[in-house]
Amino acid sequence: MAQAAPRFDAWLSSGRVDELARTLSDPPEYRRKRADQIERFLKLPIEPNPLYRGYGYFSNVDLTGIDPSRSGPKVPTPPLAPDALRVVHDVAGTHVTVPAALRDAGVRLRTLAELWAEGDAAVGPFLRGAEEPADRLSALAGAVLNRGYRLEVPDGFRQPIHLQDLTVLSTEHEALSVRRSIRAGAGVQLLATEELFSTHDAPSGQRLAASSTDLELGADSKTVFLTVHAPDLAAVSVYRRSATTGPNARLAWIWNGLGGFRTKVRNATALTGNGSAVDDFQTFYGAKEQSYDSSVDLTHVGTDTHGNSVTRGVFTDQARGMSRGLVRIEAEARKTLSVISEHAMLLSRGARSDTIPILEILCRDVKATHSTSVAPVDPERVFYLESRGIPAHDAVRMIGEGFLSYVHQRTPVAGLRELLYPTLAARWEGRPVVWGAGGAFPVLPPLAVTGTESAPEWRFDAKLR
Repeated sequence: MAQAAPRFDAWLSSGRVDELARTLSDPPEYRRKRADQIERFLKLPIEPNPLYRGYGYFSNVDLTGIDPSRSGPKVPTPPLAPDALRVVHDVAGTHVTVPAALRDAGVRLRTLAELWAEGDAAVGPFLRGAEEPADRLSALAGAVLNRGYRLEVPDGFRQPIHLQDLTVLSTEHEALSVRRSIRAGAGVQLLATEELFSTHDAPSGQRLAASSTDLELGADSKTVFLTVHAPDLAAVSVYRRSATTGPNARLAWIWNGLGGFRTKVRNATALTGNGSAVDDFQTFYGAKEQSYDSSVDLTHVGTDTHGNSVTRGVFTDQARGMSRGLVRIEAEARKTLSVISEHAMLLSRGARSDTIPILEILCRDVKATHSTSVAPVDPERVFYLESRGIPAHDAVRMIGEGFLSYVHQRTPVAGLRELLYPTLAARWEGRPVVWGAGGAFPVLPPLAVTGTESAPEWRFDAKLR
């Protein structure tokens, strides 16, 4: 991929950020923060770590003229499943549907406009968990924040909750930057799905889709956060997801990269509560000139915590992938079990992937391991399938899909491989994934959370959607 030298100051001006702040009626605390973020955007590098700057995964990014204040008509949406929370982010704003039964039971969801109207008292909890950006694109996401909400589920709420979060790009030069602040109280069961799509498969220019999610999980809570990333192939995306866990809390991050031009994903989980556990599952399919840059950080703080990170990517054409994983076990985090696994399959000579797992262990009474590989398709497996009458290209596809399904089968979502397959098949075959085309919506069907072989206690015994 050829290196480009874009004029970053042409992407976004301070005047346009000030206009956004006035349009949204920013409270003083965030007005100051926007000014700091735009200053950082103009000064910070795209890749802060000099060890990785030579890879060029974010070359040819040009967001000149993006407009975070752009407005337009609301995008169409499919019917909502009963008893589900829905939040839709589009060029018209943020649209919320909260069932009356949940609202009456104490479930509280406030949009960015409502939080801003409450002033600085509401801004503090909403921004809790956010860290100062270390790179240019993360600072840009903070500077153009224009969508968001805070969801609070009270302690002891026993009804399983499903949150459907949809972001849809629909206009030229669009910039949607969404922040989610979620508190799941003690004993809460939450299944959240975050999905990103576009109404046009080939826009005339690049667009920005930024996503920031912070989870605060109470004792004995169980949370699944599933992301499906399938925008057009000109979208530049920045994901930042973080969580802190209470005692005996369970969390599953699931991320599936199926679209976009340049995508940065940063996941950070602090296992602070004793007996808490996290599964971090990620899959990527990259074709043409797509690139993915993923980082997973698991920090074990409490005792008897479990961490499991599995990342797999399949790359073809000129696609690029990078997976960086760090497991840090603090000095008092006794009886920790932690595993990090990063593997990539290359289907063409032009594809490339780098996998970099790291263990930082400060405590002796732990078990931690890592594994990594980057390799082409095994020719013996292709020959085996060809000997049974399967054409070579179909054999390679079967092997690649099976490589990714290894991750899907280990997630606590029943039948995830089958649910994601229509979108994966479209990308594999070069067909567009377009929101609302012909009245169809590539949204996930109803989901259920079940147990897995590795963690049979992962069971909600209820359909959440």
